[in-house]
Amino acid sequence: MGDSLSAAYGVPKAQGWVSLLQQRLSAQSFPHQVINASISGETTEGGLRRLPQALDRAKPAVVLIELGANDGLRVQSLEQMRENLTSMIALSSQAGARVVLFEMRIPPNYGARYSEAFQASFSQVAAHTDVPLVPFFLAPIATDPSLFQDDGIHPTAAAQPRMLDVVWPVLEPLLGSASR
Repeated sequence: MGDSLSAAYGVPKAQGWVSLLQQRLSAQSFPHQVINASISGETTEGGLRRLPQALDRAKPAVVLIELGANDGLRVQSLEQMRENLTSMIALSSQAGARVVLFEMRIPPNYGARYSEAFQASFSQVAAHTDVPLVPFFLAPIATDPSLFQDDGIHPTAAAQPRMLDVVWPVLEPLLGSASR
């Protein structure tokens, strides 16, 4: 469950990090099938609304939650964002899935106080719900403008493998215990 960063906005879907994840799983003989339920522009509220049907349909062993950036960009309530993420984790856990939460960040022009509280929200939710947290997966590319599309927000196809490399060390340990 994610937003444009996981929906491969502006790049061929086959070159997005989620598709690359499926390729890596297959290459390493993991039996898992990746279902990308990401939508560009998605917020935690929208993800929470869509999650029950996605869980019923896919019956996932692992749920990756990469949401919140659009909440921050819209300066929505951080308390509501944390509640939405916590609810998504609870629903996924109740459905028998292991959950991985992604840390998100927003540009500093939103003010230091909001930006810092926004970033801290993800580690707070992860600690409260006892789920692993992927560190900000754009960090390895953030200072290289050549790895972003013309909008300066969305990564290029060349950046996608680096994004996956941030996710993999957090996800891989869960895969042995995720049998579906």
